[in-house]
Amino acid sequence: MSAVSDLLTDYQHVIDDIRLVAGDNGAFEVVVDGELVYSKHATGRHAEPGEVLGIFRDILGADVPVYADQ
Repeated sequence: MSAVSDLLTDYQHVIDDIRLVAGDNGAFEVVVDGELVYSKHATGRHAEPGEVLGIFRDILGADVPVYADQ
């Protein structure tokens, strides 16, 4: 699954806005509430499967259920 698909599957009930923006040199960055939380440029690699979802889950905290569990 892609990072966007993972996020929307589990957290569509809390995501107000999600955007895919083409960047130079294969840029891949994830910004949550104005804060950069993952950058391919900074890490030198693409995110591993589930990595962006894990970061997002950590930001939200354990008290926010995934969509299917509501």
